[in-house]
Amino acid sequence: MDTLRGVESFVRSVEEGSIAAAARKLGITPASASQNIARLERTLGSRLLSRTTRQLGLTESGRIYYERVRGVVHELELAAAAVSALSTEPRGPLKIASSVAFGRHVVAPLVPSFAARYPDVSIELVVTDREIDHIGEGIDISVRFGLQLEQGLIARKLASVPMIICAAPSYLERRGRPQQPEDLVHHDCLVYRYAGHGRIFRWAFTRDGLRFEPELKATIVSNDIDTLAEMAIAGAGITRLGAFIAAPLIERGLVVPLFGELPQEGLASTDHEPFDFYACFADRQAQTPKVRAFIEHAVQSLKGRW
Repeated sequence: MDTLRGVESFVRSVEEGSIAAAARKLGITPASASQNIARLERTLGSRLLSRTTRQLGLTESGRIYYERVRGVVHELELAAAAVSALSTEPRGPLKIASSVAFGRHVVAPLVPSFAARYPDVSIELVVTDREIDHIGEGIDISVRFGLQLEQGLIARKLASVPMIICAAPSYLERRGRPQQPEDLVHHDCLVYRYAGHGRIFRWAFTRDGLRFEPELKATIVSNDIDTLAEMAIAGAGITRLGAFIAAPLIERGLVVPLFGELPQEGLASTDHEPFDFYACFADRQAQTPKVRAFIEHAVQSLKGRW
């Protein structure tokens, strides 16, 4: 480190014409700059500068040394500038992992506007429902719902998504409409098996402030939410979909929401339990400008959507 300080002081003194001017450039005292050069000369065993009261000159050794090291100092300046820019401006590769359905329907539509805003960021979006390893797979951000959160990850909430129990009109005409969640045990239910732990996701509701999971008759199981949606449209049964999938289908009349209207006489009001989605990163050091920029972009884009 002493040698590097000496090289920097030496090169700047030559370029600025004096040790005092070099010291001002480096933000140190003239005495410190002079001492840095003196230590460098002792290390090299050769005098580099000839000093007079009016002029600063290079010795023969100094000229040779200056020609060899001035490029090093300039390269260090460029490297520092590059790192400084990297620490302030979003740039470089950004690898995002997301659960399949949320990635396909929500995250993917956010990417084009983000890419247009930050052209120096190159994006890779991995959609998967398996467990992912931030460090091992080079993931900058993973988008996860609450049940996927892992200890040690830093998470920021992106959105709370309503979950909608729904079925096709053809199914309801054939099998009738359940009046409350407890009736689902008598209906064909299309349920999701989470790839991460292999368990079937239960359907949760709240009534009078109490959470409960009714019994279901799972007639069809799939590990893909869009597949369940297609089977529900075809009249195979009742399923649970995130609002980002269900809302367009409801608008088109392909499925009908259940338990969403005012309660019938004698039945208590029932609410579906929503899913919270989070943007996760490994640690504070992983919260680079590109990571912060994408999370802010997602939060602002999704604000008030549901």
